[in-house]
Amino acid sequence: MNKKIGFILVLLLVSVMMVGSVSAGFFDFLGGGSSGNQTANDNNTFVVGFEPTLAPFGYKDASGNYTGFDLDLAKEVCKRNNWTFKAQPTEWDAKDKELNSGAIDCFWNGFTIDGRENDYTWSNPYLENKQVFVVKSNSSINNVSDLSGKTVETQKNSTMVEALNGNNKTIKDKFANLTEVADFDIAFKDLKSGSCDAVAMDIGVAEYDIKNSNSSADDFKILNETIKTEKYGIGFKKGNDALKDKVQTTLDEMFKDGTVAKIAEKYGISQDSLIQPK
Repeated sequence: MNKKIGFILVLLLVSVMMVGSVSAGFFDFLGGGSSGNQTANDNNTFVVGFEPTLAPFGYKDASGNYTGFDLDLAKEVCKRNNWTFKAQPTEWDAKDKELNSGAIDCFWNGFTIDGRENDYTWSNPYLENKQVFVVKSNSSINNVSDLSGKTVETQKNSTMVEALNGNNKTIKDKFANLTEVADFDIAFKDLKSGSCDAVAMDIGVAEYDIKNSNSSADDFKILNETIKTEKYGIGFKKGNDALKDKVQTTLDEMFKDGTVAKIAEKYGISQDSLIQPK
């Protein structure tokens, strides 16, 4: 090969590599890089995946900090094990991918065990949850039968959807329609605006949203009938028993010394809903 031509080809190759490197860096700067939203994980870091719109279990407060009942429990677990705590906002539909890749160590955020028993390695259940309907107080809806012909919203891919398409299908079939939205925050805002007539949601989330709504708490009511009762647990990657056992042992200690009850009180969670370790 002609030396001059070879030198030109080398220059072209170097130029292409530099452009590619700059482009990749710029892509990351814009937030498009694969590592832009990931939290580094190691053996001394406990990365908790959570959906940041599920108050009071995991959410962003007025100061922009992530907080909540489940996150506070996780922080205390880390403190007692001398781990670094990392709260990793995780989209509901991405939680399995994040668990399997090791980007998060667990999904801990009002996570229902029922119906998913074989999909994850679970902690023992620590909280009993009820699925309920929330409506406006001034509506004509006073019981589940009054939802006939009404528009109901709930979170997509949630156990509410499973329940209303399963044992409670006869109830759902009487709705004008059941709309699935991204999260309960959107559903509750739609209820406030009148875009829907009722929301099917977890009672803890419902009580928090009603209490902290800009509207009067008296503007909403929870129907007495329960759609389904279920249990919350901490979901780990299938087979990760060692980490699950360590977290479980620490959580049991926190139950016994009253720490769990104290944190529950902080977030207005009923003591009766806590499931004490055996």
